[in-house]
Amino acid sequence: MSTRFSGRTALVTGAGSGIGRAIAQALAAEGARVVVAGRRREPLDETVRLIEERGGTALAATADVARPGDAEALVRVAVDHYGSLDVAVNNAGVFRGGGPLADLPEADWHSQLDINVSGMFLALRAQIRRMRTQPSGGAIVNVSSTFGPHTTTPGAAAYSASKAAVTALSRGAALDHIRDGVRINVVSPGATDTPMSLRSGETEAGRTERARATLPLGRISATQEVAAAVLYLACDDAASVVGTDLVVDGGGSL
Repeated sequence: MSTRFSGRTALVTGAGSGIGRAIAQALAAEGARVVVAGRRREPLDETVRLIEERGGTALAATADVARPGDAEALVRVAVDHYGSLDVAVNNAGVFRGGGPLADLPEADWHSQLDINVSGMFLALRAQIRRMRTQPSGGAIVNVSSTFGPHTTTPGAAAYSASKAAVTALSRGAALDHIRDGVRINVVSPGATDTPMSLRSGETEAGRTERARATLPLGRISATQEVAAAVLYLACDDAASVVGTDLVVDGGGSL
């Protein structure tokens, strides 16, 4: 078993399900002590249970990344319990849409900006402030999307705008802080095996058929495949990879 993250502390937001849970499990499987964060306690406890039953170490912490105090509190939880913050994966995000932009309620626009963009800024700021004080620095991976930076689709204009902002914010922060020992990169998943990739009224079987017909790879990505990309960018093998945006989408944005 690889132990690329042995002795390191990782924080994963949006870790109660889907891609975030897969990332937390993968980090723990490679030796990290993982703080799993999200807004609801029950799914976080399930993530912790899944990690611990395989011999890993994890701690659940509820937080709303759109609140400045919560972002800072998550960093304190990691440091107080495990002594450092070596890896942060900012995965929390929401999708509000499905129809034309002109029909999007203002509340849905603002919630996507508050969580996807402002939440990312607040998390980055708190994490960088801690990591740059550590002799070993740290690595941050932000989860964006192919929507916005690489492609778009009807009914997702606001979401695409928020994710394009995530990628731009991440690249700027990467340039600002690499000399502080903080290395920042992005993973942009395309269609992945989570409920978000299901169209309205679509079954998983229907999604499989659609992917077979439309994606170059012929299938959607597994959450574990996205997690593998995140772990690569967070580990020492990627020590000279700075400000990149790694697309994991089966060729869908080509």
